[in-house]
Amino acid sequence: MESYSFLLYLAIILASTKILGLVSEKINMPQVVGALIAGIVLGPSGFGVLESTDFFVKVAEIGVIMLMFTAGIDTDLNELKKTGFQSFVVAMMGVLVPLLLCGGLYFFFFHQSFTTTNVLRAAFVGAVFSATSVGITVETLNEMGRLKTRTGTLLLSAALIDDIIGIIVLSVLTGFSSGNSSVLVVVIKICLFFVFVGVMALIFHKVFSIVSEEHWHSRRVAIWALAFCLTMAYCAEHFFGVADITGAYFAGLILCNITKSRQFVAKKMTVSSYMLFTPVFFASVGMKTNLRVMNKSILIFALLLILAAIISKIIGCGLGAKVCKLSNHQSLVVGIGMVARSEVALMVAQKGIDAGMIDPKLLPAIIVSVIASALSTPVLLKMAINRGPALE
Repeated sequence: MESYSFLLYLAIILASTKILGLVSEKINMPQVVGALIAGIVLGPSGFGVLESTDFFVKVAEIGVIMLMFTAGIDTDLNELKKTGFQSFVVAMMGVLVPLLLCGGLYFFFFHQSFTTTNVLRAAFVGAVFSATSVGITVETLNEMGRLKTRTGTLLLSAALIDDIIGIIVLSVLTGFSSGNSSVLVVVIKICLFFVFVGVMALIFHKVFSIVSEEHWHSRRVAIWALAFCLTMAYCAEHFFGVADITGAYFAGLILCNITKSRQFVAKKMTVSSYMLFTPVFFASVGMKTNLRVMNKSILIFALLLILAAIISKIIGCGLGAKVCKLSNHQSLVVGIGMVARSEVALMVAQKGIDAGMIDPKLLPAIIVSVIASALSTPVLLKMAINRGPALE
């Protein structure tokens, strides 16, 4: 007789992630922190009520795809034009320094030989901490009345570019981690993928623009958009060896400037995603985080990783801002504002585990570092703003 216990487990996941998510929100933390804790508490680290099954793996994969698709749709390309080159410099430095510092920490902590596999493993760990989540920063700046300043605009724009660069880095690393192709073949596939994205952008942006003129409020537009997202995710992974979330993100990016249907589609995707798929993804990451396997070595690594994660963004983004001729105080605020990590970091970590490039035993250290970066950002940001001159 077929077991229907997955329905009960699904109900437990949805209820627990929502309850702890609301608790997190009450203490000015992202709901994702509560969802992660729910997975940890219910998984092998806690009561052992839930375990990762093929069903949850598939639902979680759809969740992460929809999350990245929504992130792509929500990308405001007009916002990027306001700060242009400055945002790019800050974002580039904000990706390179964590990639080198966090990846280098992993390499020298666990490996000493410069083999291709070891370097790729280190690069994946570094890539996890390259992406920024500015949700907490936005709330903090808004609360202090500093969101509409030049510094606030630069932060928002740099974070958007930061995510795009991070996704490109993930695409490259995923291609090289397959181990079935030469470097030349991987580079060609990645280049062909971006050509493919360009062609799809020309075709589907025009098609969706025409459709949305008359049917922007129709559910069919949202369904077609989701079908496009899943197709792009499949093509990215199957034909080009690029992570499926990369295809999903660029699918959203293609549709982000369709003014009439953009908000409607984003709203529908957000509701569908957060009703079922996304909570399962965050809970599944928590379930895979077995704190019981943390030995002294991994605990020390976690503490060092927290420091590297925080310092690398402050130094990288701060130096980028300084190069762009911002004041010392503004550069410090920009650096601290880019410290927080959240959803994208967890997605990259999951992709690293799936590719065999990140040891699942390191997931607790990564989770702790992600949460610590999110917790420390508002505290450090308020201290930096209050102890310096008024932001411009």
